[in-house]
Amino acid sequence: MEAELTALAASGATAFVGLMATEAWNQARGRVARFLARGGDGEAVDAELEESREELIAARRGGDEESAEDIAAAWRVRLRRALRDNPEAAGELRELLDELAPHQAPGPTVTVNNSTNGGTYYSQVIQGHDISGLTFHGGGAAPRPDPEGR
Repeated sequence: MEAELTALAASGATAFVGLMATEAWNQARGRVARFLARGGDGEAVDAELEESREELIAARRGGDEESAEDIAAAWRVRLRRALRDNPEAAGELRELLDELAPHQAPGPTVTVNNSTNGGTYYSQVIQGHDISGLTFHGGGAAPRPDPEGR
């Protein structure tokens, strides 16, 4: 269970910090602050989040990715502690992350280049990332080349 909570905390920190640098942060900040405050001082947490946002934006503008990662690490630790102290909050964090998912920037783009030589193709070739739900209908077995060239 500890590994699951650690992974959830990492996902949460990544999502929160990722949103901080976007216009969607204004919509998400209140929800994130309420979750993190969990009955405590929501205004103080909101101020911490805003300070982290300002530091993150300054770090990224200056090309200081190490500082940006430090900000993410700090929120990862904070979330992990919150989940360790209150494991029941894991469900609430999952719900919050699901709600915030449409606002997050898309993941990295992967470029796939294929090239073929010759003119004989025996079956489909798929190369890519996160492929699912494909169905191919073929007309039977593909003919095999004659090893003697006939």
